[in-house]
Amino acid sequence: MNLSDTRAASLPQGDVRLLATPTAQRLLNDSTLVARLAYTGKDGTPRLIPVNFLWNGDEVVIAAFAGTFKVRDLHARPEVAVTIDTADGPPQVLMLRGTVTLAEVEGVLPEYAVMQRAGLGERAGDAYVAAIDKPGLRMVRIALRPAWVGVLDFQERFPGLTPEPVLAAMGAGQ
Repeated sequence: MNLSDTRAASLPQGDVRLLATPTAQRLLNDSTLVARLAYTGKDGTPRLIPVNFLWNGDEVVIAAFAGTFKVRDLHARPEVAVTIDTADGPPQVLMLRGTVTLAEVEGVLPEYAVMQRAGLGERAGDAYVAAIDKPGLRMVRIALRPAWVGVLDFQERFPGLTPEPVLAAMGAGQ
């Protein structure tokens, strides 16, 4: 399902149907982007880290090596927020919230191998995966099925809402 820009503009922030918008799909499927994962640490303070991710059509999948602080903290408090965005302007931003599930696996997580190949190229990705795939390796599949979705896109979703100073600044560089 792909929502037209007009129909998407009428959906409120938080509606999971926003995942079907062209902006969300573009951000979810761009293997050059990193996501930022926000979660709560053991001491109760917020954490925000960049992570590679894979969108499988239903979940944002993040891989981690077993035994890390991130995995420990997510087991204790699985509520997260994720953002995927562009740096060029006006920015496009996909914001997700929900509760992650964690599953520990032996060996290289298949989605992790896909992420590495996408980021490094087939040959280098395969070499990297082969180098880490040793007996005893354990990884954790962190999966977020979004319960809340927000899309900020002043080019497609809200084209008339770009603030005038931003439009002026964008025109100044041309």
